[in-house]
Amino acid sequence: MKNNSSYGKVYLVGAGPGAADLITVRGAKLLEKADVVFHDALVEPGMLSLCPQAIQVPVGKRCGKLSSAQHFINKRLVDAAKQYKIVVRLKGGDPMLFGRADEEIQALKKMGIEVEVVPGITAALAGAASLQQSLTLRGISRSVAFVTLAQGAHDNHMQPIQNPSADTLVYYMGRKDAAKIAQQLIEKSSNQAENTPVHILEAVSTERERQWSSTLGELALGKADHWFDSFSPALIMVGEALRTTGQTSDKHAKQNLESPSSEIHNRLQDGGILSNGRRRA
Repeated sequence: MKNNSSYGKVYLVGAGPGAADLITVRGAKLLEKADVVFHDALVEPGMLSLCPQAIQVPVGKRCGKLSSAQHFINKRLVDAAKQYKIVVRLKGGDPMLFGRADEEIQALKKMGIEVEVVPGITAALAGAASLQQSLTLRGISRSVAFVTLAQGAHDNHMQPIQNPSADTLVYYMGRKDAAKIAQQLIEKSSNQAENTPVHILEAVSTERERQWSSTLGELALGKADHWFDSFSPALIMVGEALRTTGQTSDKHAKQNLESPSSEIHNRLQDGGILSNGRRRA
């Protein structure tokens, strides 16, 4: 359908991985000019401080929590474009990765509303930057897969993983099924898979960032289950490219298994990973 000039324009803006200063310059400028901003639940408060003039509407989805249905979000974007000149849909990470952007774009285009997508840094790339380890590595990893887990149509049980053919795997939204992910990867691979490095990163790029480093074997045993913070987004990164210097399969899983709500002051063992998720010099 041809764009209707009487309507405003909708911008699908990637907020990036978390930290407010990791949004793109274009994205920040649009927030400064926006009339209304529909934002995800995981967008940092500091990001919203960039648009004090705008009407700010939370439309986020959180696993296991009351959320806005996608068709309702689509309708609200259409209605907003009929009232306002600049409408921003602020999405965590990049809009085109696990963000249901296609559904929103199609709903807007169907009504003749102009849409523009502004990319953002996805969490997996911010995680690699935080670890200071590339997701690809010459002679070891030539491919990367970003994976999100599908839920059954009538229950909350994870379906068997269709393992991507990639050297490095990054799982989004896999916290509650972390042990199952590891178990299935080990079952479908060789015995050596148990020693494959694993890094879990929570709230990557923010001041709350934490890291857990171990192996698939330890993850499969549920060693990280009590480490997770249910209120923070988590990435599970798997692959030989992520092996740290001196990393072993029997010690790293003993790191930082305190409750996420407690203060962590002691330096983690065997990798120089600090309690705030940063590496010592």
